[in-house]
Amino acid sequence: MQIEFLGAAQTVTGSMHLLHINGKRILLDCGLFQGRRAESTERNRTFPFEPESIDAVILSHAHIDHSGNLPGLVKQGYSGPIFCTNATKDLCNIMLADSAHIQEKDAEFINKKHAKRHEPLVEPLYTPEDAVRAMESFQAIPYNKEFDVLPNVQAKFVDAGHILGSASIHLTIKESGTTKTLGFTGDIGRWNMPIIRDPQFIGNVEALISESTYGGILHDSPDDMEKNLSSVLHRTFERGGKVIVPAFSVGRTQDIVYALHRLKDGNNLPSFPIYIDSPLAINATEIFRKHRECYDEETRKHILEHHDPLGLSQLHYVRSAEESKQLNDKKEPCMIISASGMCEAGRIVHHLANNIEDARNTIMIVGYQAEHTLGRKLVEKFPEVKMFGEFFKLRAEVAVFNSFSAHADGNELLKYINKFEKNRLQQIYLVHGELERQVKLKQGLNGLGFTHVESPVRGKKFEL
Repeated sequence: MQIEFLGAAQTVTGSMHLLHINGKRILLDCGLFQGRRAESTERNRTFPFEPESIDAVILSHAHIDHSGNLPGLVKQGYSGPIFCTNATKDLCNIMLADSAHIQEKDAEFINKKHAKRHEPLVEPLYTPEDAVRAMESFQAIPYNKEFDVLPNVQAKFVDAGHILGSASIHLTIKESGTTKTLGFTGDIGRWNMPIIRDPQFIGNVEALISESTYGGILHDSPDDMEKNLSSVLHRTFERGGKVIVPAFSVGRTQDIVYALHRLKDGNNLPSFPIYIDSPLAINATEIFRKHRECYDEETRKHILEHHDPLGLSQLHYVRSAEESKQLNDKKEPCMIISASGMCEAGRIVHHLANNIEDARNTIMIVGYQAEHTLGRKLVEKFPEVKMFGEFFKLRAEVAVFNSFSAHADGNELLKYINKFEKNRLQQIYLVHGELERQVKLKQGLNGLGFTHVESPVRGKKFEL
């Protein structure tokens, strides 16, 4: 058996790992790579294998950096099953359609420029029709139920506690008369976070592919989330400003709404309008309401006492582009939550452009910002940032909330991996993290007694 690392290798996007087993090929995740535009375009359009050569896909969760190139895979010839959890299938149904819409709009924007310069036109990475075709291949499997991926390969999804439907994957493989076990963490969530359950241990394995996003970094406690949120809201509104929140439509937006709901219950929420300016986030919230089997006990109790944890009287959902544009004309204090989470596209870029140069305002960062993204430049407080071909001065306050992160921090990753039996776990492969973070996590793992830890480069193969 061979493991070939083709994405999220020493970076946090484009998750894609290829297993070679008994002459068959199984792909773990098929995400979009996000970063510099030219590099992203090339990597997302060109698979490092023939798509029709893949026999099965196992998907850890619905985030676009894990699922977003599945329509491209199908478009280029893949015709096998895509295994995932029930909630992941429902989320992908709206997220891949939304991604396809973005691909078409991006191509339309580029082609306007190319037409003026008499340059060749480009095709979108994939279309809504490709997304629909990809969804036809999805097969939903409940948590903790073993299923056959291929002959002699069984898998099981275990709740990863990252977003709704997220899973770690336990694989049992029979090859050449022996049985081997492999684990893939997907993205590990945090303990004591709102709404969804804590991460669950997948069971002992001989080799583990583990995320490493926040290796060596500690998050603020989830217990401080509401206090810090209240502080930012009060000081921004006291100076007459707006709070602009770039947030991933799935997971982070719902966590923020739930935190605002709890502030309201405790009479700690100022009276101001809150706008969720993302049709995808609105649709995702309905899926969150549907999959209450993923909720933790605290949220279940809250539902019994307060009904809808994702509803709030001062909350306004914005669907149309025209309504979104009207938000920029509002002068009074308000909160605008919009996508995309890394500020690379979508409505949030317009809100940033309209509010970034006003010192009364606050830009609230609540998620991981990959290298070379606009969001990363805001976190690092570049004095000027470029949007729509123009430079804007950063005068607004930037408040970074890692307590909202859906990723385990460095200590939480060590806590999770330390559950494995050291004499059985022979190899750990770190993915989905920048090299500096992987080095820090490797040092922590070495300190716990895990000695065989690798940080694969893209294209590297390992024998299990």
